[in-house]
Amino acid sequence: MQHRTVGELMTRRVVQVRPDTPFKEIVRELAENDVTAVPVVTHDGRVIGVVSEADLMRKSADQPDPFGRVPVPNLEEWERAKAEGARAEELMSAPPVCARPEWNVVETARLMAVQGVKRLPVVDETDQLVGIISRADVLRVFLREDAAIRAEIDHDLLERTLGLAPSAVTAEVSEGQVVLTGTVEARSMIPVIERLCRSVDGVVSVRQRLDYRSDDTGGRFPAP
Repeated sequence: MQHRTVGELMTRRVVQVRPDTPFKEIVRELAENDVTAVPVVTHDGRVIGVVSEADLMRKSADQPDPFGRVPVPNLEEWERAKAEGARAEELMSAPPVCARPEWNVVETARLMAVQGVKRLPVVDETDQLVGIISRADVLRVFLREDAAIRAEIDHDLLERTLGLAPSAVTAEVSEGQVVLTGTVEARSMIPVIERLCRSVDGVVSVRQRLDYRSDDTGGRFPAP
């Protein structure tokens, strides 16, 4: 199976700022390019941080309410420093959370979820910026045609990887939802097939109605 990589999905033209970029210019870059965060890049192309809308919002949140309706938030020292920052290097979140071009969609999506970020700078082995990948880029794998998903399951997974005859297992795919039917030799093959099908790019869900000729699990799995 050929998983789509970050290098294939990322945007290569990256809106970026320098460490000394002023606050207002950062806001302008975000607005004019319709992005929510920008990497902070040194003169030699290394990513040293990321400035997001959340980082910049601390500036507004730290201002007193002229009508006195909302109290000034009790910011921690590091948050106060950011609120008072005037340049990218003072405002950015660092060290940056980055992806690598060779990563697959699963690795990238998990990192985004764990870190709670919408996009990741993509860097090479020397931390040079080579692109940026967003949630929208990651979700593009789910735009794959059902026919392409089925062909990958049939030929790459069932036949080449598992060595099953074409008539043994049939995969029906509709809107990325896979239904497997057929008969395999050993019961232990069923969870393997199901797990591999779930790993195919563009698959939304997998249901199986597979039978088996022999039970080699010793009762470790519940009846299908």
